[in-house]
Amino acid sequence: MDFPSIERISECFIKPKYEIEESNESYHLAPWDLAMLSSHYIQKGLLFVKPKNNPNYSTDKLLESLKESLSLTLVHFHPLAGRLATLTDDQRGESVVFVDCKKGPGVGFIHATLDVTISNIVSSANVPLVVRSFFDHDRAVNYEGHFRSLLSVQVTELLDGVFIGCSMNHVLGDGTSYWHFWNVWTEIHTANGKDISVSRLPIHQRWFPDGYGPVALLPFTCPDQFVTIYEESSELRERFFHFSSKSIARLKANANEESNTAKISSFQALSAFVWRAIVRANQLPHDQITNCRLAVNNRSRLDPPLSQDYFGNALNAVKATTTAGQLLEQTLGWVALMLHQAVINHTDKVVRDFVKGWLESPFVYPITMFDPNSVMIGGSPRFDMYGNEFGLGKAVAARSGHAHKYGGKVSAYPGHAGKGSVDLEICLTPDSMTALESDEEFMGAVSLP
Repeated sequence: MDFPSIERISECFIKPKYEIEESNESYHLAPWDLAMLSSHYIQKGLLFVKPKNNPNYSTDKLLESLKESLSLTLVHFHPLAGRLATLTDDQRGESVVFVDCKKGPGVGFIHATLDVTISNIVSSANVPLVVRSFFDHDRAVNYEGHFRSLLSVQVTELLDGVFIGCSMNHVLGDGTSYWHFWNVWTEIHTANGKDISVSRLPIHQRWFPDGYGPVALLPFTCPDQFVTIYEESSELRERFFHFSSKSIARLKANANEESNTAKISSFQALSAFVWRAIVRANQLPHDQITNCRLAVNNRSRLDPPLSQDYFGNALNAVKATTTAGQLLEQTLGWVALMLHQAVINHTDKVVRDFVKGWLESPFVYPITMFDPNSVMIGGSPRFDMYGNEFGLGKAVAARSGHAHKYGGKVSAYPGHAGKGSVDLEICLTPDSMTALESDEEFMGAVSLP
């Protein structure tokens, strides 16, 4: 269908409700953070049904309660209300990028409307492009946090629903931190003004290996030296595929049986299955090298481990590599075991060596680094997305914005059905998506949501 244009009704900025001592200080960044300066903002959101027959509900009341609870939440997440800043030493050819917590007007807050229904958004085989307009900072890279808000919230009112979307600068945190922010926000919102003790306070002290830090230097003096712009094909298709817990259990059982082991996890089996299906859909030459990258949370990889409440980036991607021919000729178990080995090889030593190597030779990830012959699987089905209700009940769907979309990108979400199910957002070229949808083996594992 042809969608109408979204209309912005109002815009304002939200600051922390109370000033705390730490908000007057410069907030320094760690290597994992600085490496993200040329990547996109994280853009995820939740779609809710607008309450019916509830005399206490109104959009104005919802907006005011969201603003008030956001202001209280920012007391704990105060760096999100600041801006990036840079100090440059031209003689040494170095710079320090940090968060100035006193700079800028605060967190963006936008109220918008769109005259479509929930069904228009979730019933289509493709994710409609209009979903990208549910997010602020479209196509923004993280370096732009020098003059854009580090967090922007957009509440889009549909005819029968409400979409709450957040765009968070990826330099400030990864997916674990992103959904931690959401979880605290909804916890404070649910308290409805009552003085509560937040169950999981963020830890802002940035992690460095012993003997390093607390400041990391970049060997650049101008953003043109490390900021790259990436534009994906305008014809890229995005679609969600649902995998029930039973379907995933079958994949796991098959993978472990075929590899004569019991070590392969459910997600490793599912990732291997999807990697093979996408390579098959892309019809790659037999000798074409292909990789599967999995985003890995480093918090639990370190010894001693970092707290899951560590607010920042603690993320690397592990990789398995083979040829397209071998990938498709071997069993699912053989492929899944490769991914399993890549994950278990990502040890404390590997994580520490990566950070030490970065400190000795700093770099920024180019957003053009992704290989169209490969697959990148990000996100996590472990994130608590659907626990964020804001008094609206459980969301009916999660959706994402423009950020990090390219052929072969897969994002994992907890299945809306719960019980160990997983929803995968897959981005492919139109021809490859059509081939994937016609793949009997792949679609045989996909379940109705």
